[in-house]
Amino acid sequence: MALNKKLIIGNWKMNLNTGEASLYLHRLTKLVKNHRDVEVVLAPTVLTLQSLSLQVDPKQFKLAAQNFFWRDNGTYTGEVSASQLRGVVQYALVGHSERRHIFNESDKDIRNKVAAAIRNGIKPVLCVGETAWEHASGETRDILHDQLVGGLANITSEELKDVVIAYEPVWAISSGVGSSPVVVSPYDVEVAVSAIHSQIAHLYGRGAADSIRILYGGSVTSDSVADYLAVPGVDGLLVGAASLNAAQFNEILEIAHKGSKVAS
Repeated sequence: MALNKKLIIGNWKMNLNTGEASLYLHRLTKLVKNHRDVEVVLAPTVLTLQSLSLQVDPKQFKLAAQNFFWRDNGTYTGEVSASQLRGVVQYALVGHSERRHIFNESDKDIRNKVAAAIRNGIKPVLCVGETAWEHASGETRDILHDQLVGGLANITSEELKDVVIAYEPVWAISSGVGSSPVVVSPYDVEVAVSAIHSQIAHLYGRGAADSIRILYGGSVTSDSVADYLAVPGVDGLLVGAASLNAAQFNEILEIAHKGSKVAS
C-alpha cells in the first residue's frame, strides 16, 4: 500500500447539469468533514467543471476531468485539451473502460493522454481492467500487463510518481440502465492488484511499485467499501453511481476514514 491516506474519486459520468451539480456540491460540502486521511476528488462533466472550480473549497475537494484530448491545441472540433484543463482540475481519468469499449480508444490514444496530463501538471488516473470473457478465460494478468505497458509507454520513473492506477473489472461495472452489477470478491481484487504491483515493479522497480497509488473501481457501494479498502495494496476507490447521491457518497467517505484510522 502506497500511502495511509485514501484517495476516493466520485465519477459522475454523464449525469448532473450545471444547476444540479452546484446543488450537489453545496449539499456535499455541508455533509463531508475534512479528514487528513482521505483525499476526495469529484469528476463531473466537462460542462460543469469551470463553475464548480469556482464554488469548490480546494481544501475539501479536488476536481478531475473525465476525458480530454491529448493534443494541447489545434483543429480538433469539439475536443478539450489537458492544457485547457490545467488550473481547473488536479486529476484526469484516462482509459476508462467506457472510453475503451464505447469510443474505441486505443493504447496509443491512452498513452498519449497519460503523457499529456503529466505534461500539463495533471495527475492521470489510468484505468485498467478485463472483460467478463477475459476474466472467465483466466486472462486477467495478461490484459493488465498489456494495458499497463501500453498506457505507461511514454512515462519515466520520475513522472510515474504523479500517476494513479485504477483497477476496474469491466464485468463488474453497472451500465446504469436497470442492470444489476456483479459483486467482485476481495480475493479477485487482491489478485488483480498484486498483478498490477508486479508489472509496475517489472517496468520501474520495486520502489515505484510500493509508492504508486492503486484504486479499485467496480460498482462500489457503502456496503462493500470496507472490504475493498481492506485488500492489501488498495489505496482508494473510484466510485460511480454511488457518488451521485451526496448522502451515500459521504457514507463511503466516512467508512474510508474509519478504515484509515484502524489501519494506522
